[in-house]
Amino acid sequence: MPPALSLAISPRKLRSDVYSYSYQRDSSTPLVISVLASLIERTMVRNERLVKDCSSLELTRDARTRVFDCHKTPDMTIQSYLERIFRYTRAGPSVYVVAYVYIDRFCQGNPVFRINARNVHRFLITAIMVASKYVEDMNYRNSYFARVGGLTTYELNKLELEFLFLMGFKLHVNVSVFESYCCHLEREVSVGGGYHIETTLRCAEEIKSKQNEDRRYNQIARIML
Repeated sequence: MPPALSLAISPRKLRSDVYSYSYQRDSSTPLVISVLASLIERTMVRNERLVKDCSSLELTRDARTRVFDCHKTPDMTIQSYLERIFRYTRAGPSVYVVAYVYIDRFCQGNPVFRINARNVHRFLITAIMVASKYVEDMNYRNSYFARVGGLTTYELNKLELEFLFLMGFKLHVNVSVFESYCCHLEREVSVGGGYHIETTLRCAEEIKSKQNEDRRYNQIARIML
């Protein structure tokens, strides 16, 4: 195994990414994406286990949260989906931290909602788009986010509206809250002596080959939208 693939993410590196990530200087995917993907995947495993344990009981669900369910489960991992969103939107690492805050608030405010394979992709693209609008000064239109996320503009508009109402429009994230969620992500990295990223890092050659393609794609997209 090449040395680069045996490295572990450090909490210090994660924090550096969140606060000082530069698209010009950094060519790799921000580490926060890998950590968020791991958290979401573990949440899904817990939810699946809970459903199995409660199979004899009727699990109530809010009809409003079913809007995030898709008819066919996408054949894409959470890691790959988040990387795709980053690749084509270039939303900064802080956007994913704020999205994590929103995901937590949403789940606390809607306790019958459980992230699973059927709703995770639509839920994530919605949370990240809303977080991007809160954090970034300039954003792509909903139509562009929809194409990146594999949805129609109508679908994403509807998801965004439901998301905001189910959140109670509680979108403000102050500095102390942001810091606390950054610390939580850092603790996640530190579990077991480091979060190993053999499966999340990409070789330098692959990253370099994608850079030029991404730049051309974004230039065309900005002209068209």
